[in-house]
Amino acid sequence: MNAPAAGLTAVGPGQARYGRETLHAEWTKLRTVASTGWLLLAAAALTIGVSAAVDAAAACPASGCQADPAKLSLTGVQAGQAIVVIIAVLAVSNEYSTGMIRITLAAMPRRLAVLAAKATLIAGLVLTVSAVAVLACVLAGRLILPGHGFTAAHGYLLLSLSRGPDLRAACGSVLYLALIALLSLGVATAVRETAVAIGLVLGLLYVFPVVTSAISNQHWQRHLEQIGPMTAGLYIQATASLRSLPLTPWQGLGVLALWAAGALTLGGLVFRFRDA
Repeated sequence: MNAPAAGLTAVGPGQARYGRETLHAEWTKLRTVASTGWLLLAAAALTIGVSAAVDAAAACPASGCQADPAKLSLTGVQAGQAIVVIIAVLAVSNEYSTGMIRITLAAMPRRLAVLAAKATLIAGLVLTVSAVAVLACVLAGRLILPGHGFTAAHGYLLLSLSRGPDLRAACGSVLYLALIALLSLGVATAVRETAVAIGLVLGLLYVFPVVTSAISNQHWQRHLEQIGPMTAGLYIQATASLRSLPLTPWQGLGVLALWAAGALTLGGLVFRFRDA
């Protein structure tokens, strides 16, 4: 049998088994906490409800309008992300508040494996629930918007996942919520406190739009929009006037991915080297 290539470490049966056991243990904790299921349902309901309300309030008169139907129909993602933040933060902070983290680490001393299991499960849950919610948002937009002037006569096609831009906006919104969950998980792992972690993440998401709106210099506005995790990440929903965006849709989502990776790296380092 050939030796593994230099620089690569083979994953043995013991490591794979440990990974499965860690995932199973974290899944057991998540599904036995009643708040997890209720919060996931609340995130989906809020996302769909806000999107439907925005669709119902929108209007495109005969004189025309500059609205983006896909972005309108996915507005609820901005509301649902707040509950996603809470879900991800509680996955870590609950264990610290109850002292359960000491039992977890006594049973599974490989801390980074524990964090990886939490990240995998939280991302998986959020991806699943947000996929359903986003699909419902697109369906609501398809049914509601034509009655408010968004018709072929005004230059708008029905929302459809068979169209590339609409599909990208929908799938990108699902990925956006999963990245928000990973960002929140990383921050919560670093700071441990529920209220502090939620406040930091929500502040990080909303401070950039607030500061941008308060600045009159267009050059600085553009730069703040490019680096803000929420403003940049939500470019993925745009299907119209793409040339006016500071970043392309996928570049914007990439900025959010970098924020999430940075938060998880920081959280992993703190989790690895700080006492429980």
